Amino acid sequence: MLRILHIDEKLVAIDKPAGLLVHRSGLDAQEQVFALQLLRDQLGRPVWPVHRLDKGTSGVLLFALDADTASSVGALFEQGLAHKRYLALVRGWPAADEGCIEHPLARDPELPSAGQPMLAARTDWQCQARLEWPLQTDARFPTSRFALVEARPLTGRRHQIRRHLKHIAHPIVGDATHGKGPLNRAVAGFLGLQRLWLHALELRIPHPGTDLPLTVEAPLGAEWHHLPGAST
Repeated sequence: MLRILHIDEKLVAIDKPAGLLVHRSGLDAQEQVFALQLLRDQLGRPVWPVHRLDKGTSGVLLFALDADTASSVGALFEQGLAHKRYLALVRGWPAADEGCIEHPLARDPELPSAGQPMLAARTDWQCQARLEWPLQTDARFPTSRFALVEARPLTGRRHQIRRHLKHIAHPIVGDATHGKGPLNRAVAGFLGLQRLWLHALELRIPHPGTDLPLTVEAPLGAEWHHLPGAST
């Protein structure tokens, strides 16, 4: 059963587990279980997704309970009125404690970027912790460095946080597309868990029924608290 974080007459938010697709996708044609289907069956009524999380990402996922609300909330996302916070485990130690990534992105990361329009994209970030583990992923060093980074995307491009953190040479651990396979496998073996280490902590929007601020938070799972050296 999905964990419901918020529900009212117009909206429902869940804590999506890592590894669960939001809805059917041609990229994962073999998958038969989706958050949309599970939530519909759990509530016994139709639901409409208003944004997406990658399959590997956990955390706050919002649905509308009618088509008009879905349209209204979708417009809030398009207008930049939805504010999101994520936590990521990344490779290496950022040189600064915080920063801003302003790097244009092609619309569809699954296609060659040549010929695609480049769209403005901005992500603000802040380093929450620097970790060093007795894990040799480079023959030159006996340990490996990682960091917990809070990311706040100010635009909503597909895979934006993953692509932006790769752009500054701090890819998210467990990212099979934008990270390093040997490093991901080494960390999975060290931690005893393989996942994309990205979690949607918070979503804040004006409620479509009242215009009052609505904030939904998804607490970190136990695996985050058990990271060696972390105090999340």
